[in-house]
Amino acid sequence: MSITSETLHKKLKEIFGYNSFRGDQEKIINNLLLQNDTMVIMPTGGGKSMCYQLPALLLDGCAIIVSPLIALMKNQVDVLRGFYKNESIAHVLNSSLTKTQANQVKNDILSNKTKLVYVAPESLIKEDNIIFFRKSKISFYAIDEAHCISEWGHDFRPEYRKLRDIINNIGQAPVIALTATATPKVRQDIMKNLQINDGELFIDSFNRKNLFYEIKQKKDVAKQIIQYIDSRKGESGIVYCLSRKKVEEIAATLQVNNIKALPYHAGLDSKTRVENQEKFLMDDCNVIVATIAFGMGIDKPDIRYVIHHDIPKSLEGYYQETGRAGRDGGKGDLITFYDYKDIEKIEKFLQGKPVAEQEVGRLLIMETIAFSETSMCRRKYLLHYFGEEFNASDCNEMCDNCKNPKEKIEGKEYVTLLLNAIVSCKERFKPKEMAKILTGESNSLIKQYMSQIEDVFGKGKEKKTSFWHSIIRQIYVKQLITKEIESYGILKLTDKGKKFLNEPYSFLITEDHEYDENASYNNNTQKGDAADRLLYNILKDIRKKKAKEIGLPPAIIFMEPSLIDMANQYPVSMDELAQVQGVGIGKAKKYGQEFIDVIQKYVNENDIVRPQDIIVRSVANKSNNKIYIIQSLDKKLSIEDIASGKGLSIDDLLTEMEEIVEQGTKLNLNHILNQMMDEDELNEIHDFFKETDNFSFDEARIEFDEDEFSDEEIRLLRIDFISQIAN
Repeated sequence: MSITSETLHKKLKEIFGYNSFRGDQEKIINNLLLQNDTMVIMPTGGGKSMCYQLPALLLDGCAIIVSPLIALMKNQVDVLRGFYKNESIAHVLNSSLTKTQANQVKNDILSNKTKLVYVAPESLIKEDNIIFFRKSKISFYAIDEAHCISEWGHDFRPEYRKLRDIINNIGQAPVIALTATATPKVRQDIMKNLQINDGELFIDSFNRKNLFYEIKQKKDVAKQIIQYIDSRKGESGIVYCLSRKKVEEIAATLQVNNIKALPYHAGLDSKTRVENQEKFLMDDCNVIVATIAFGMGIDKPDIRYVIHHDIPKSLEGYYQETGRAGRDGGKGDLITFYDYKDIEKIEKFLQGKPVAEQEVGRLLIMETIAFSETSMCRRKYLLHYFGEEFNASDCNEMCDNCKNPKEKIEGKEYVTLLLNAIVSCKERFKPKEMAKILTGESNSLIKQYMSQIEDVFGKGKEKKTSFWHSIIRQIYVKQLITKEIESYGILKLTDKGKKFLNEPYSFLITEDHEYDENASYNNNTQKGDAADRLLYNILKDIRKKKAKEIGLPPAIIFMEPSLIDMANQYPVSMDELAQVQGVGIGKAKKYGQEFIDVIQKYVNENDIVRPQDIIVRSVANKSNNKIYIIQSLDKKLSIEDIASGKGLSIDDLLTEMEEIVEQGTKLNLNHILNQMMDEDELNEIHDFFKETDNFSFDEARIEFDEDEFSDEEIRLLRIDFISQIAN
């Protein structure tokens, strides 16, 4: 069917109210009108729906739109019906319909009233629906969210793999496949599976210029989220979490902090999910806290921010989820909280799956880690992943790394060493193994080839494995190496890489952000940064002076993070000081008056405008762990019994005990310690902590061998020391 450009523009204006097409929309529509198979890669918010909606309205017959989610179908049908008085113009055909409703839909299709019918793949494969569609005139098949076809994609659905056979069964018609997230490998897989290899491929830029990308260290996440949302009052946003439990927890926390938030996950009943989604779309709530079950195809253009409480499972998923923001062209903030420990949680999802699927899953996770830890332009890294070249200078400081760049260093010798190592290893290893080989670390796979790699093993041991991972990422983006996807990420040199080895040239690199894989169990010991360095140094001097007066380590009075928090929050009352990290009312009363007086004087003399403290209100903890722990210790229960009584691990129990004593409350551990060790051993540890500045676990762990004291024993002795000496 040939339609002039003038007619297309006229229909676009008449039906949808737009004056012009976006990007390749017109070319895509014309290709489909000419009965050609079509593959469309277009970012979220780029106008994919128009590519099949307009031709469906112009062609004879009814277009079958395969879509994965009921919410997506309903949303699009509602939009289309808004342009027509006749509601029969578009329908949903799925299991949620009554028999009467389903019959009405089928009658409308047979009488040519319906131009688009939205069907889930699970419904399309039903025999009675196949028989029905054989009797219907089908204008074309549109496969939305087509990445669900590919096992290499982030949202693989087995039903999608059957679509070609179903199409052949119903009757031949052109196919248009559309997705917002597809790497070159996934594109290839989609076209091959749908048998549209000869179809025309349209790829729009993945670059969303109005989105700001940022990765934050996962610390005090609830507080950070509340602070951020409070700064964007009245604006719409999404908070994504990996688990349903975390969704409920974060939604409840936001609610008790006076934020209009609602949960959304597959565990909620259908009615609640629909209601919560509608409230969000209608601005009756500002924030949806959700698993990835929410958002696919949701058309809310004014979402101003997308927050990931947990790191996503894949960059495809990340791109699609973050793509909900700023669809109206306004700025959107994309904030992701990253902790390496979250990776372990994601990997648990892979357990029990076929080996090949696990390997694909791990490959996707590694790409997400790389994106999170890199210090290069995040936009460049992300676009490269989707096969698009991008100059970092065009980012315009719309990612955290470009806004606050790390210093670049000359990396020619490192790149040369790495490329030579890959060649020497016969291009048989993944990034993880290559980094280990260079640092002289081994595993079972490396041991198998040790005789063949001896000449490069340990050649880069002056640097950490994290450094070599960083180099791998940077030369990958610069196309000196490639990753063999079919072999789950094996590194190989490209022609460009081979040329570099023959004629090395200057290669500037940046070292990655360091996120500790073995982060301390005690968040209170993590160092942040004091906003007011002058006040911080004053407080540090007071602490040192007071420590000398009482003959104890300075950290006994207030630990480093507490001083930092004071220099950020300017507490000027006992109650305010008690809210400072790691203080509590007991320690505030014992040591705090001098600090309060100094801070008050400092605030007055310097006309400091104190920040409004956000006190994160917690959802009531029915377990009341603090009281339970204190009472259980007074009853002389064992550590094991106390932990099991609340379903806690020993590690979690010790962490809670550390928090209790660091806030100034005494705990009675005599009965536990007397059973574990003699008085001399106890005094030995106590004496050690007295002589240190920060009485940290890490220092004690270095000082004493594991044969002398276990981690558990050192932690208990540290808790006892703080309790007896400091409180």
